[in-house]
Amino acid sequence: MPFIEASELVKTYTPKGAPVVRALDGLSLQVPQGTVTALLGPNGAGKTTTVKVLTTLISPDSGAAVIDGVDVLAEPERVRRMIGASGQYAAVDENLTGFENLEMVGRLYHLGAKRAKARARELIELFDLVEAQNRVVKGFSGGMRRRIDLAGALVINPPVLFLDEPTTGLDPRSRLALWDVIESLVSGGTTVLLTTQYLEEADRLADSISVIDGGRVIAEGTADELKASVGGQRVALTLVDADETEVVRGILQRYGSGEAVPSNEGKTWVVPVDDGPTALGRIVGEVTAAGLQLHDAGMRRPTLDDVFLQLTGHAAADAGTDEKGAA
Repeated sequence: MPFIEASELVKTYTPKGAPVVRALDGLSLQVPQGTVTALLGPNGAGKTTTVKVLTTLISPDSGAAVIDGVDVLAEPERVRRMIGASGQYAAVDENLTGFENLEMVGRLYHLGAKRAKARARELIELFDLVEAQNRVVKGFSGGMRRRIDLAGALVINPPVLFLDEPTTGLDPRSRLALWDVIESLVSGGTTVLLTTQYLEEADRLADSISVIDGGRVIAEGTADELKASVGGQRVALTLVDADETEVVRGILQRYGSGEAVPSNEGKTWVVPVDDGPTALGRIVGEVTAAGLQLHDAGMRRPTLDDVFLQLTGHAAADAGTDEKGAA
């Protein structure tokens, strides 16, 4: 039996003066115990709405959800005692110190003064915040705030952790540090449901990936399985002059087995090919003959970005506006 299971979840919203928004459209999902499942999809796809349903923050119009055998809709208070959650923005009190924030969360969970302090100390050490524990949080960096927020989600040592885009806005070093913490938690048996738009994040952390678009799961599998599903090889060209885009795109289209698509703000163009070495040689030869300048040219295997593009019709970097309220 899956540790987390959602079945045919539907959630609609009716914004004032606007058409009905179908945030979830029959979404089904299964997460095995002690694993990381990543929900990957564009903004507005339904990732955050899914997390809100599973963490009892909102109720679906229809469908069912179960966590470790407990019905999320029928027993929300019981579910809250067994989960931890960290949202897109750090939920911390800026006027308290890092230690005081964690102690406060412990007291809110009725751990008692002594146990709340002890658990706060444990988490301060786990998240490498010993030197900053007595500093007021308003002076923390974005990465430190994220760590305190995630530590707060772990105060009761929950068996299930929901992370909604946990590394949004972090610099690469802070993102890597948080990934290390998440991997450590999973190795200790924690089950994690992670939403993300960072393909690298899903590739590194997730045991399985569910691609969501339009409020439903449109593909799922391991990173390697999803990459294999789009097949073939890719030739990628990075231009010196973006004004030469149409010429390069035309060349790629002649030798590709599919549509040439842009990335890197249109400076790089990628096309699927059947025979990578042959296609690359011909493409570079024609580009050179045309007098076009390239920063880079190469052949590669499909990436999660290719999967995302093929399944949703656009690259992850161009995924749209923020999910607010409805999704």
